[in-house]
Amino acid sequence: MNVDHLKLFTRIAVTENISAAGNEIGLSPAVASSYINKLEKSLGVRLVHRTTRQVSLTEEGKAFLPHAREVLESVEAARSSVGAGESIPSGTLRIAAPASFAHMHLIPVLKDFTERYPELKLDLRLSDTIVDMVEGGFDVAIRNAELKDSNLIARKLAPDSRVLCASPEYLAKYGEPVTPDDLKDHHCITLTGLDTWHFHTPTGQVSVKPDSQIRVDNGEAVRDACAHGLGLTINSTWSAYELLSQGELVKVLEDFPLVCNTAIWAVYPSSRLLAPKVSVFIEYLIQQFGPEPYWDYLKDK
Repeated sequence: MNVDHLKLFTRIAVTENISAAGNEIGLSPAVASSYINKLEKSLGVRLVHRTTRQVSLTEEGKAFLPHAREVLESVEAARSSVGAGESIPSGTLRIAAPASFAHMHLIPVLKDFTERYPELKLDLRLSDTIVDMVEGGFDVAIRNAELKDSNLIARKLAPDSRVLCASPEYLAKYGEPVTPDDLKDHHCITLTGLDTWHFHTPTGQVSVKPDSQIRVDNGEAVRDACAHGLGLTINSTWSAYELLSQGELVKVLEDFPLVCNTAIWAVYPSSRLLAPKVSVFIEYLIQQFGPEPYWDYLKDK
């Protein structure tokens, strides 16, 4: 089975276009089409549906796709095992990441990474929706949500500290809560999926479900609504650190810290061997963010 044929097939699964997939790996449309024909002939099944507008996988193609990816990852791992010291990671690294975190922290550090590894191409999917890594063909994902998928391996990139915030304008108008119980008398902004807030207190953990006037499904919007004086809310320090350092947001209820076990993770499917391109990317991000990320340092300045 030809490795180049498999590479093309896995890219067609993503691009849904034979010419575009071929272009990614340096093949003309005619050669790319011939590669797929040869792969289908060798397997004795049709892998793709071809129309004038796009290409989609047949049921056989969908069944074959994870095996094709596994073969390619095994080949890449085998090649690196006999020349890892000299080899330069290459190919396309497909990354899924939360949009807000990527805009603020991932994109700014990619210039140095691409200069270190000029043979690598980066394909980013930025969305606050958690994607299916295997189905989407992603090599690695950045996540800050609770990890529930046992089929993923996770590497911790940085802590994800969270604080309760308000704007000076809001506090001047409505006053500052002294205990978590006081939140029932305040305007609150909640992030979808984070409707109950948990606090450490001298007498144990206390849970509060605020009667939120505003509920939003985007972390940046929650932060900005808070900065505009619409209410109190929970923010990750990586999102709010600039506004905290500038005094546009202030922390409240500091004597009652939030119960928070979250972190920023790099995850990849456990069924896959760790390709060199994934390994160098994860190690690079750990160096950039580390156990004491700059956003937790700057927010207190």
